[in-house]
Amino acid sequence: MNLIRLVPAKGRDPTMPDQARFPTIPPAVRVRRANLTLGQVPVFADLDFHAEAGRFTGILGPSGVGKTTLLRLIAGLIPPNGAEIGDDMGASLAGRVAWMAQKDLLLPWLPVIDNVCLGARLRGTPGGARGRASELLDAVGLGSRAKDRPDTLSGGQRQRVALARTLMEDRPVVLMDEPFSALDPLTRLSLQNLAATMLEGRTVVFVTHDPLEALRLGHRVIVLAGSPAVSRPIALPDEPWPRAADSPHVLAAQGEILRALAPEAAR
Repeated sequence: MNLIRLVPAKGRDPTMPDQARFPTIPPAVRVRRANLTLGQVPVFADLDFHAEAGRFTGILGPSGVGKTTLLRLIAGLIPPNGAEIGDDMGASLAGRVAWMAQKDLLLPWLPVIDNVCLGARLRGTPGGARGRASELLDAVGLGSRAKDRPDTLSGGQRQRVALARTLMEDRPVVLMDEPFSALDPLTRLSLQNLAATMLEGRTVVFVTHDPLEALRLGHRVIVLAGSPAVSRPIALPDEPWPRAADSPHVLAAQGEILRALAPEAAR
């Protein structure tokens, strides 16, 4: 198995999250023998994937390689087609997964707080939802905008609302599909820090096209490449998590990943 070697691990892993952030012990995520063909194109052929419990796992790779498809498979949004999907004990992830999409998907006719409460409202379990939603909006810095409509918010503020809505689901596993890709660099860094704080202790699997984002947030990062896709792990800088964007080791690792991805992107 090929690794992109960057900085050797030394001693205790400084990236291990504090489980006290999320008191329920989260499950790991495991996919075994995933097979999928779209049209005549083989996407997965006996693909195995593992995300450790309570940690962030980043997925990089060229467009069309199957990153979002893998997330959808984990979420149960597409048929497993014989793949085994669950935790390390083989138990189903049903009811334990929240999804944060690339677009905020806020309903324009609902105030911010009602967008955060949307899941509870659709399930018919609104009791206490608004109180918790208010707390989450305070936590993401938007408590004063609870009654505003989404069209009055900036892109970064809308993604903060989307993050609060994801946390409102209170699931131990969170899947994130490029949730910050449409934001400017400074807002993106800010939202990365916020996500690291708010989601620490949960099992997070996130897709990104940005090596820097993967390096900042990932306790583990894999690259999907080829057709059918093959999973390859990346060795990460041994630095405190979330890693600093201006760290020399992180910047060196970013260049290494870009060089590794370039041949695949050029195909």
